[in-house]
Amino acid sequence: MPEKTKEANREFKSSLFTMLFSIKENSLSLINAVDNANYGSDTNVKITTLGNALVKGPKNDISFMLDGKILVLIEHQSTINNNMALRFLIYIARIYERITGRKDRYRKERISIPKPEFVVLYNGNEDMPEVQELKLSDMFKDLGEEELPKLDLTVKVLNINKGHNEELVNRSMVLREYSTFVYLVKEYAKSMELGDAILKAIDDCKRQNVLRDFLAEHEQEVYNMLLGDWNWDEAREVWEEEAMNKGVAIGEARGVAIGEARIARQMKAKGFNTAVISEMTGLPDEEIERL
Repeated sequence: MPEKTKEANREFKSSLFTMLFSIKENSLSLINAVDNANYGSDTNVKITTLGNALVKGPKNDISFMLDGKILVLIEHQSTINNNMALRFLIYIARIYERITGRKDRYRKERISIPKPEFVVLYNGNEDMPEVQELKLSDMFKDLGEEELPKLDLTVKVLNINKGHNEELVNRSMVLREYSTFVYLVKEYAKSMELGDAILKAIDDCKRQNVLRDFLAEHEQEVYNMLLGDWNWDEAREVWEEEAMNKGVAIGEARGVAIGEARIARQMKAKGFNTAVISEMTGLPDEEIERL
């Protein structure tokens, strides 16, 4: 069982998704599933993941360069952001800036750059279609119906929740096992504290040979990551509902404030430092100290 120490106080720069699929064999398995390809173990895969460029908080994005293309993926556990195409545009521009030489951009002869592909793997709680697309051109002001956009970018959103896109998920044993683990954490968290739900999911998966070796080696890190990787939008909705049911809340702002104080107390009890609690809840340091 992971020891709940102040090791969890670090800022969560990575997520379980990013950590798991940054391992080359797992990267290839994920790429093969998403692209329905068959890249072998000798395939040259370069990780091109940037810093926190797409999401605030734990970094759920990862990008790969292989076979003349760049594949940018993000795991999404909350409401799909309809501005994702713009965020991917900024992301890929930064990658191109990093992988091309400064002098190359000013050459007269045209240089070659890898073609991009953008995918969101959705495993949140909303009822989402199997596949949907988000287009940058849909965000443009005053674009006529017959007018062709001068710039466009398409993001494919794939629902990988249990019972969705099973053919895709089953093409990668690692992705299937990861989806199973995430599903168990969410199910157990319905009836127990998040930390206990994570521990139970880890124990059950190891017994059932689901990500067994990875979880055995990184159990403490996985626990710490998931405890910090909290869906704050969804949590606030739950807190507001609870506050209203108890007759405590007098409106949305009051419900959010109660929820933030509640989770701040829980994080403080688990050993998180004030700076991390403040970042996660938005509460000022002095208010956290008073809890």
